[in-house]
Amino acid sequence: MTPEDQRYAPDSSYAWLRLAVALLVGTAACVGTWSVVVVLPSVQTEFGTLRAGAALPYTCVMLGFGFGNIAMGRVADRYGIIVPIVLGALLLGCGYIVAGFAQTLWQFALVHLFIGIGGGAGFAPLIADLSHWFRRHRGLAVVFGASGSYLAGVIWPQVITWGLANHGWRATHIGIGIAVMAIMLPLAPFFRRRPSAASMAAQDAASEGARGDLGLSANQLQWLLAVAGFSCCVAMAMPQVHIVAYCGDLGYGVARGAEMLSLMLGLGIISRIGSGFVSDRIGGAATLALGSLMQGLALFLYLWFDGLTSLFVVTGIFGLFQGGIVPMYAVIIREYLPAREAGMRIGIVMSATILGMAFGGYVSGAIFDAFASYRAAFLNGLAWNLINLTVVCWLMMRARRKLVVA
Repeated sequence: MTPEDQRYAPDSSYAWLRLAVALLVGTAACVGTWSVVVVLPSVQTEFGTLRAGAALPYTCVMLGFGFGNIAMGRVADRYGIIVPIVLGALLLGCGYIVAGFAQTLWQFALVHLFIGIGGGAGFAPLIADLSHWFRRHRGLAVVFGASGSYLAGVIWPQVITWGLANHGWRATHIGIGIAVMAIMLPLAPFFRRRPSAASMAAQDAASEGARGDLGLSANQLQWLLAVAGFSCCVAMAMPQVHIVAYCGDLGYGVARGAEMLSLMLGLGIISRIGSGFVSDRIGGAATLALGSLMQGLALFLYLWFDGLTSLFVVTGIFGLFQGGIVPMYAVIIREYLPAREAGMRIGIVMSATILGMAFGGYVSGAIFDAFASYRAAFLNGLAWNLINLTVVCWLMMRARRKLVVA
């Protein structure tokens, strides 16, 4: 191995530096999924619409984000991650600037579709790219890459709240557009280097051998993972979307519910990082099964404990395991599916998880409306979680059975 090969080898110091820069890019790119939530009341007042109408931009940005994960992932597979980063920066920057000049709600909502597509460049494609640069610490790299969206949720709402108070929502959107381009475009050239052909060939050979143990085609495994991802996030959405309202219904007040949500997300970050360490030792599928099992346990406990203290404890258990579930799909994809298609395939599964969150939040509310209680909604979440756990455990047993036969 030449000195240059050693410098850019998997798990090298360059790989860790690439991870740090990717985390910064991801934090900037994922602003769209948070900014629209913060400005919702201002937009509702500006355009004189109902709350449902004001929420339309959020729907558009999430649809765009889901599509962007797939489309930008495909572009990254073909041309390298630098192209999606540049495209994402331009879509985000121009989108936010145009949003600042929107004169109608439909204009504002339509622009957020493109903001979502641009934001997709900072999630699945970045995760896929990082997975190529790590072998021994791939799980840890994937979860750090996926943490950009969490960091965006910590940083951007504070910045946007300050902007709204001091400059109004229009100037704030223009400022976001300029800031995102100022962060992402100068960093894009850092990602020009692509993994060597030899490294990619070795990774493809390893994944093909692992997939052979399953006895499934790449597409069959892809769609099984998409079903698992959708199912786990339908279950995950019940507490994440409705815990604040649930606490209000129990008489504890929305402030307590907000505290529980903060606890859930805070422990989710710890869970996400911890799952990376665990997956590097026992594999992505086993880590996913463990997280899914504990998520199901937490949902079951919600059925039996509704005291204030017990709810904090159960919510803590839920947060401590749910944060690491979604990144494990990327780890599994890199273990079993072709490295050259990682961007698109991770994008498909991540989009399935986004759809699962959207559907789960809606259906939980619909069940509450039908039964005037969240108990049935928690049972629904448990059922979907069982689907996820069944798929993952079936894949694990299939792989082990093949190994035993061999």
